[in-house]
Amino acid sequence: MVFYFSGTGNSQLAAKQIAGVTGDEIISVNQCLKDNAKKTFHSERPLVFVAPVYAYRLPRVVERWIRETKFEGSRNAYFVLTCGGNGGNAAAYAKKLCREIGLEFQGLASVLMPENYIALSAAPSESECAAIIERAKPVFSELAGYIQKKEPFPASPSSLGGSLLSGPLHILYYKLAIHDKGFTVSDTCVSCGKCAQRCPLNNIDLLDGRPVWKGHCTHCMACICGCPADAIEYKSITKGKRRYYITEE
Repeated sequence: MVFYFSGTGNSQLAAKQIAGVTGDEIISVNQCLKDNAKKTFHSERPLVFVAPVYAYRLPRVVERWIRETKFEGSRNAYFVLTCGGNGGNAAAYAKKLCREIGLEFQGLASVLMPENYIALSAAPSESECAAIIERAKPVFSELAGYIQKKEPFPASPSSLGGSLLSGPLHILYYKLAIHDKGFTVSDTCVSCGKCAQRCPLNNIDLLDGRPVWKGHCTHCMACICGCPADAIEYKSITKGKRRYYITEE
């Protein structure tokens, strides 16, 4: 089974690419979170978790979901993280997670995809995004080959810099930056409700047709990047920035 968590579409695309090679079923972690119900999944084939890098590690919301979900059958777990830069020392934390919940860690691979975290960085141009995605596709297919053969991913060497990024910086960044206090909506809002529909944590309600954030955001960027009217901003940081969102098929 291939499980994916995606804010703007990178990880969903990656999951589809991998499952297209392995023939596995695809499960949306986003939908599981929205349903807010504990589930049990049974698979005799490896478990594959695909998600974006959040502050140089697996997103905390995904880690929590994995801990609260029951997996039966295969215990082999692969992790594929999409990122705009690098994954730091995320593998060490994914390995620790597996050890604590009884899964067999088969490796973590970080794959470069278009930057989508516009609350901090800028998204590449449309042509640059297309080029990055094309370069990533054969990488996903190669990783799918390891999964098919039930071979572990090649290990990436850890570094002091990666340990700092995934350790102290990760903790500090979540504490200081991961909240929804900076989101605002302009008069260009068309009250379509797509921001509320796409929020994996059910963190957005519509009040008089306009989004209101309720305080438990994970900064997936689905609301701001998926807004068809570009009506949502994050503080002044996102003003004038290009939005990046892969349209659902």
